[in-house]
Order: sequence, then structure tokens, then C-alpha cells
Amino acid sequence: MKKEDKAKTAKDMALEQRAISVAEFFEKNRHLLGFDNPSKALLTVVKEAVDNSLDACEEANILPEIEVEIKELEENRYKITVEDNGPGILRDQIPRIFAKLLYGSKFHRLRQSRGQQGIGISASVLYAQLTTGHPAIIYSKPNKNGKVHVFHLKIDILKNEPEILKEDLIESGIKHPTGTKISIIIEGKYIQRYHSPYEYIKQTAIVNPWAHIKYKSPTGEVFDFPRAVNKLSKRPKEIKPHPYGVELGILIRMLKSTKSRNISAFLQNEFSRVGANSAEEICRLAGIDLTRKPQSLTHEEQEKLLKAMQRVKLMRPPTDCLSPIGEELLREGLSKEINAEFITTITRDPSVYRGIPFQIEAGIAYGGELKKNEETGEQAKLMRFANKIPLLYDPSGCAITKAVSSIRWRRYGLEQSGNALPRGPVIILVHIASAWVPYTSESKEAIANYPEIIKEIKLAVQECARRMLMYIRKQTRVKRETQRLSIFENYIPLIIENAKELAGIKTKIDIQPIIEKVVKKDLVAHESKGKENN
Repeated sequence: MKKEDKAKTAKDMALEQRAISVAEFFEKNRHLLGFDNPSKALLTVVKEAVDNSLDACEEANILPEIEVEIKELEENRYKITVEDNGPGILRDQIPRIFAKLLYGSKFHRLRQSRGQQGIGISASVLYAQLTTGHPAIIYSKPNKNGKVHVFHLKIDILKNEPEILKEDLIESGIKHPTGTKISIIIEGKYIQRYHSPYEYIKQTAIVNPWAHIKYKSPTGEVFDFPRAVNKLSKRPKEIKPHPYGVELGILIRMLKSTKSRNISAFLQNEFSRVGANSAEEICRLAGIDLTRKPQSLTHEEQEKLLKAMQRVKLMRPPTDCLSPIGEELLREGLSKEINAEFITTITRDPSVYRGIPFQIEAGIAYGGELKKNEETGEQAKLMRFANKIPLLYDPSGCAITKAVSSIRWRRYGLEQSGNALPRGPVIILVHIASAWVPYTSESKEAIANYPEIIKEIKLAVQECARRMLMYIRKQTRVKRETQRLSIFENYIPLIIENAKELAGIKTKIDIQPIIEKVVKKDLVAHESKGKENN
């Protein structure tokens, strides 16, 4: 037997084992974060930077002013710069926020926000490091009268820690009194189709109508997306977990780490919608004394406690952790960016999946510049959003697509082949707002198929579709009546002339008042009928 074929012992194998840092894991699995290919990578970097800017501005109650620039340095190499007027970032926090994966303030808070895991922007820095070797350059001005902190950052892959290559304190670099700017050089590919940075920014402007975004493309084109309203949507509040959404492993961890001295206090302090009476009922069903220490429960008692928590009738979790766009603001956003003849929007009442609140909003834009879809027989365009973020990839694996495609669109005046999206001059918009969006992967491209979510999406879209159908029918009636009255106007002069000749009348008759009277009477009758039908 050759030396290299010698069997390994357990000791030999143990020497080969080592811990893997999260940065090292994503270095080899960057596709999980949305860096599958050069064109998608370019979009992902823009998306993560813009999302961070919007979140920072809104948390500080600042109307966002965001500038995005993509500059082509050479073939397949681009410099992406995103600047905002947010509150800025304190000096000590800058390295960890931008160069340490799974670092952030949103993961442990149960409330609506764009980011969730603290991966996005640091993953963009990692991707730049992998593909071009260039560090990310961060500018931050947290004080109006202060200087600008500048960091050149990379990530220490083996430790998942920031590596500071250079640090400066300069007088300028940020255009606003406070704010943040990031500049990254990556390997990418620029496209101008549906999955382009332009499309992402346009859709972002629709569901964030309070934001003013400027975008300069690699071709030198400058696009301005002005804000439509001067008020932000309501700020979400943090809530506690609901007993219906807790799994056994999480409950065990909470029991071990709680500061509550007894089970009754634990249930009331750590969960939403649990009062003294509810806590007493849960303990009675579980057969556990109210005064027991949380850490003293056996595994069997922990399981009984969980089952009892999910059997007791409790109020739904509070919904002030959500920040929907709102019907009015959503309609303003659609009207600002889409030239349609009819636009309708709806915001459903909050609902719950796995004890987590969520809310569905929908909108339909019909006709106008979209008529070209009708002429070419193209499918309707579906815009998918989660917590005010456009979802441009993986539509087939998304609950939103599944819900919209399952609607029988022929009932609403549109053509449809099987269980596909309808065809016609239509844009369908669906937004899910949730304290924890059930994405299908870390790249946040599609929503998981929870029955509760699919049901709410269908109800929202169907209500918009009914309103659209009423509009289409009304327009059809108006067109039909206009054609009929046009025929009447064309032939009535001839009828009057023949009548005069038969009656032997030679006096000239002004027929215009007669026509106007008849036409007006007919139109009034038609409008009254239309109101009755509506």
C-alpha cells in the first residue's frame, strides 16, 4: 500500500477540522446572497446600498435624498457610489457595519424593516474584495458641524472582522449636513432590461413616494425620480413575540435567558397579548405552578408549556410593528411613475402567519401608455415588493406570482392562458409588509408560499380587479353611446330636410339646438343609468 493511501485515524481527521467563519462560508457561496452572475451582482450592490440609505433616513425621520451613480471603469468593471442625507454613522460603528457579516441592529427586533440579517451591504464589500481586490470607501458625517470620517475597508475572511486599510478625517465629501456615502468597485455587467438598476430604482420610487432619488447610469444618462409627497409613512414599533409563533427551541432558549423570576412573569414579560389571566390559564393547561422558576422546567414541562401557549385563546399580535405605504401614498407613487388612464390601490387589514403580523397592499394601473401591451399581446407586468423593496428575480418561486396567476382574470375583462399572468395593458402591484418577511433565501428574491399570505394577496388583487372591470365596462358604454350619438348627428339633418320637403316647408330651420337638446338628454339618461349600475 502506498504511503498516501494509508488509512486515516480519528486523530488525523480531528487535526483537519476547524471552525468556518460566516464570511468564509459566503465567500464560497456568494450565490446565496444574490451574486449569481455579473449583471445580478451589479443590481444587488445598488439594491443593498439604496435599501440601507432609505432605512437610515426613515429611522431618523428624514425625507430621503439619495444619489446613485454607476461608472464604467473598463470592460465589466464598475464603480458604484451611493450617497444619502441620513443621520450618518458614528466612527466606531463604520467598520463593523460595512465589513462584518451578520452585524446589525434589526435581527433581534420584531418590527418591519428592509434589512433583517445584517448581511447585505457587508456582502457587497465582500463581493468587491473577491472580484476586483479593491476596498470599499465609506464616508460618514454624523454631525452637522463636524468633519467627514473616511474609511477604506476590507473583510478579514477567516475572522469575519473588519480590516481597516486607511482612515481619514476630512472637511468635505458629503453634500448634505449629515449623511453617508459608499463607493465600491466590482466586477459586473450592465444591462438595460427588466433586471436593470434603472428598473429597480424606478420601482423603489413607486413604493417610497416620499423619497427623492437621482440616478446616473454608466451611459451618462441622468434620471430624476422626484418625491410625490412630503411625509413619511408611519414609523413601526417593536413588538414582543406572540405565543402562536414560537417554536420549542426558541422557547427553551427564552426560558434559560429570561430575567423573570417565575413562569407567570415570564409569560407576561416576554410575549405579547399575554396578561395575568392568560398566563394563569396557560400554566393550568400545562400543569405547571405559576411560581416555578423558568430555568427549572424539565424538557417534558417545556413541551407541555408550548402546547398550552398555543391552545389558549389569545388576541392577535399588535400590528403597530407594521408600516404599510397606505392606499393614498401608493396611488401617488404609481401615478408619478406610470402614465395610465386608470389607477386603483388598496391596503388590506393586517393578518397573521405563524404569530407574525403582515399586511398586503395591491394596486392596478390600466391603459394609457400601457396600451402597447394590448397591441402586442404581452403579459401584464407584475411588480412584487416586500417591506418597500422591489423583488426583481425568481418570480416563479414567489407566493405573489402564485396568488396573482391563480386568479381567473377573464372574469375581469383580461385574457389569460391557463394559470399564467393575464395579458393586456395592465400593471399589477403587490406589496407585503411584515415584521419578519418569509423569504425563500438569504438573497431576498421571493416570498414563501404560506396559505395565509396567498389568500390575502388574492383578496387584495381581486378587489382592485373588480374596480378595473367597472372602469372598463363604463368606458365601453361611453364609447358605444358616443358612436351611436355620432351616427344620430350625421343623419338627423338629412331626416329634417326630407321631412320639410314632404310637408312643403321652405323656411330654414336651425337644427343645431335640436341636436344639442336630444344629445344632452341622451347623455344625462346614460350617466344616470351608469350610476345606478355602479
